[in-house]
Amino acid sequence: MKAHRIMAHMVAFYPSREQSLEVARALIDGGSFYLEVQFPFSEPTADGPYIQEACKQGLSAGFCISGGFDLIEEIRGISDIPVFIMSYANAVFVYGMRRYLDRCKTAGVQGVIVPDLPVDYDEGLFRISSKAGVEAVPLIAPSTSEQRLRMILSYSFDHVYATLRKGITGSFTNIGKNNLLFLKELIPYGKKVLAGFGISQRSQIVSIYPYIHAAVVGTALVREIRGCRREGVYEAVRHKIESLL
Repeated sequence: MKAHRIMAHMVAFYPSREQSLEVARALIDGGSFYLEVQFPFSEPTADGPYIQEACKQGLSAGFCISGGFDLIEEIRGISDIPVFIMSYANAVFVYGMRRYLDRCKTAGVQGVIVPDLPVDYDEGLFRISSKAGVEAVPLIAPSTSEQRLRMILSYSFDHVYATLRKGITGSFTNIGKNNLLFLKELIPYGKKVLAGFGISQRSQIVSIYPYIHAAVVGTALVREIRGCRREGVYEAVRHKIESLL
């Protein structure tokens, strides 16, 4: 059975500070290729109800940005898996963009994903991240025009996050002809395509894998955590990742 590259999305401090490190261990041990660690925010506009609730619980558990970076350093202490941080612009601005990106670098973060900072309205994110030695990853969607797509993909970054549909995360995405055509159009640009939104089954990953670098899985993992007892988090998360490879 062929293994697939998976970017596993987790929410820092969910379901608790201690258990979020356990979730990271399970994702790593289960075979994840990348970790995407979301820093909780009170208004996660790109996320569906499961991740919204996870963010709310993470904040209730005491999440703060400095604590998030401490968690990242602990994760990097147990594995050399590439880590990307997903956060919203407000949190980055409050912390200070240059300070935030410099802290990413010292924590061993490979890249940042800030969905509400597009490349041409990024408030300096892509320029500053490049100087800090941290990759900023832009988002594109099937609705992105060809002209805008060329503009975005002309930037000198390695990865691009392709959403498989419009809207928010969470609901199952039926992989059809239009999804595959969208991903196929990205191949000539030579970017490492991270494709997500609604991926929860191996059959979906098999369908899109010829056109992508890694599949992003998030809500499906949060559902696994939410649906199990405290002592079963590691086993449930690891089993879910292994079932997708």
